[in-house]
Amino acid sequence: MTRAAEELGVTHGAISRQVRLLEDTFGTPLMMRSQSGLVPTEAGAALARRLSRGFREIEAGVDLLRADAGGVLDVSCLGTFTLRWLIPRLGRFATAHPGIEVRLTQSDAPCDFSRGRYDVAIRVTDHDLPEGAHVTPLFAERFGPVLSPALAERLALRGPADLSRAPRLWARTRPGAWADWGARSGVAVPEGGTAYEHFYFLLEAAAAGLGIAIAPEPHVADDLAAGRLVAPFGFLPSGLSYVAVRRSDAPRKARVFCDWIGREAAG
Repeated sequence: MTRAAEELGVTHGAISRQVRLLEDTFGTPLMMRSQSGLVPTEAGAALARRLSRGFREIEAGVDLLRADAGGVLDVSCLGTFTLRWLIPRLGRFATAHPGIEVRLTQSDAPCDFSRGRYDVAIRVTDHDLPEGAHVTPLFAERFGPVLSPALAERLALRGPADLSRAPRLWARTRPGAWADWGARSGVAVPEGGTAYEHFYFLLEAAAAGLGIAIAPEPHVADDLAAGRLVAPFGFLPSGLSYVAVRRSDAPRKARVFCDWIGREAAG
């Protein structure tokens, strides 16, 4: 009785009067006294179970409406993609949807909504996606060698085979990038090169003229446009794709974000 009064913001006596009123209305006792204090009768316990389920449904409906109206949207995203592609474009989303705050977390683990605390996941299709999830295609991945304009001028590259004359850079998170590109382009690629712990470090090293890196086009699109990097031999399809994934019952703000990022990718 005391806890009920505190939760509802009324007096203990008011709760007692409401219980008596309910008992008069239904014509049966809902509470009884025992050695341990006041406890529900069988009828009172049954009524409480059913009403509790109803109140939970009401609360869930209110929470869903509140979530749809805006608030925080948790997005799990690949680290380098977040830094190099998503963040530079998020200002446009914030302008178009000021009521939705996008909160980013970094992950390249398989998407699992039953474990991850996020509304949307942006992933590369190198593993299975959750069954029943809604998938928004972004773009097919294309990858190729990139380097600084100064290093490209110094090497005077005439064809892909000339890449063997320059230091090769690679990331530990994607150790087979050079071999994959060599197999798809028909170019023999020697082993070795300088390894970097993260892809972001790799791209900064390439922009600084330390060597040539194999990079996905979305990760370097802005650098190419700004002239920090060049891709002398273009990009080839890697066989992978970038997608935005959300639960089928995700709130409206998740659908709004996925529709927006799909349009950004198409552009």
